[in-house]
Amino acid sequence: MYNVLSIAGSDCSGGAGIQADLKAFAANGVYGMTVITAVTAQNTRGVTAVRVLDPEIVSAQIEAVFSDIRVDAVKIGMLADGKIISAVAEALRRWNPPVLVLDPVMVAKSGHRLLAPEAEESLISELLPLADLLTPNIPEAETLSGLELQSADRESLENAGRRILETGARAVLIKGGHSDDPESSADILVDAGGSGVYTAPRLEARHTHGTGCSLSSALAALLARGFSLDEAVKWAKAYISEGIAHGLPLGGGCGPIHHFYSLYGGKELAQ
Repeated sequence: MYNVLSIAGSDCSGGAGIQADLKAFAANGVYGMTVITAVTAQNTRGVTAVRVLDPEIVSAQIEAVFSDIRVDAVKIGMLADGKIISAVAEALRRWNPPVLVLDPVMVAKSGHRLLAPEAEESLISELLPLADLLTPNIPEAETLSGLELQSADRESLENAGRRILETGARAVLIKGGHSDDPESSADILVDAGGSGVYTAPRLEARHTHGTGCSLSSALAALLARGFSLDEAVKWAKAYISEGIAHGLPLGGGCGPIHHFYSLYGGKELAQ
């Protein structure tokens, strides 16, 4: 059994954050563990409140897991502020997990900020150098690279990826969900060996809550299991596409993806 740890915020509606991470871990064949950085009040319509935990309890959770259980990979999501970032970075430098996937969560799909603006520099300077794989969307890639991006221009995205690699991250997967291309969603992977593009048909789907969290968690699970980076991106993208195609119509807004569609034998969940 491979063990993967998520360090992220909680989503009480179960569609994103820690809850989505655990579902994606299970669906991709690993045992999931969690360190909660913040508690959010949110549902399919948006985020209504956030309570950030003290850095000391975040550090204590990390210590509790690593001191007792082998950790084969870490996925990082919502970190909320600079103090949490520093606490997480210090702990991970000490424990040095074999795989670290960082999803630089900055703004929720609803537009609610999940990372304080003043903490962005801490994220870049303290955590990006530790990341084996970074998974920004296009707006996040703009912030991290300092470049204005053309979402349909592969060269523009590759340039942003190369700029981000200068921070010390080993690889960057720029997600294409925000692209203007109406036909396909193309993710751009950039690492020291070059770049590659991974495409999938763009789905006309309403229920996409938790897509980014789940993709990075699937990647962490697959990398922990020994998949190559290329294989992990292909499998994780296919997994997410299936989840989006069979998204769950829960609540009155943007429902979650279906994390377990294939495990239920291709059957829809009864509503």
